[in-house]
Amino acid sequence: MKAMVLAAGLGTRLRPLTNDRPKALVEVGGRTMLEITLTRLRSFGVDQVIINVHHFADMVVDYLKENDNFGMQIEFSREEELLDTGGGLKKAAHFFLDSSAQSEPFILHNVDLISTIDLYRMVQFHNQRHALATLAVQDRETSRYLLFDRQLELCGRRSGQGQALETVRVCEKPEALAFSGIHIVSLRLLALMTEEGAFSIITSYLRLASQGERIQGFRSDEYYWRDLGRRENVAQAEKDLENRAIPEIQFSGLRYPS
Repeated sequence: MKAMVLAAGLGTRLRPLTNDRPKALVEVGGRTMLEITLTRLRSFGVDQVIINVHHFADMVVDYLKENDNFGMQIEFSREEELLDTGGGLKKAAHFFLDSSAQSEPFILHNVDLISTIDLYRMVQFHNQRHALATLAVQDRETSRYLLFDRQLELCGRRSGQGQALETVRVCEKPEALAFSGIHIVSLRLLALMTEEGAFSIITSYLRLASQGERIQGFRSDEYYWRDLGRRENVAQAEKDLENRAIPEIQFSGLRYPS
């Protein structure tokens, strides 16, 4: 199975930790965010990965070379200018299309998060629903919400509490959920992203949902999840691991919460 790790961001919210390194190489409990993400993907059967890079890009390349790519086949998509999630995936589309296994979905995963979301279940759910894309979502506070109908299909978005709803199709009593930065994506999406330049993939999802495509939500409230985009969140994740605030399992030498 293939995956893309989104790691090109500047990591401005993590400064000064990112003054001399990319956010992918910021450590959490003694391991880099990138190692945590790749090890987790590998444990779910992912063996080929493309990583988009920009800020201190050569450091990421050298780091992976020194660590034998953590036993995976890895390619890089260098972005001279940041392309956001949608533009970054569109630039890397060749990686997924140049394959004999073009019926399989792939995983799109932010580097700056730590979670125990079951990717096997997500892929199974995605395939059962014949979705174009499936997004891990949770019922928690966020500055930007996605709106889903009773079948957990995307129908709009909302910014913050009490803000006006933006709906892209009929959606009675939509549920506002927080996106968790993990997607399962069908290859068919790549041909449907007509946006150009730098753009959020959420823009594509909303447009395609308005056209009748199935953008599915996967409820992941039962799993541990934490955004690592802020220093205080990194510190809290380290405490969670150190204090065993959540159960742990071990795979591939990585202590990781379950």
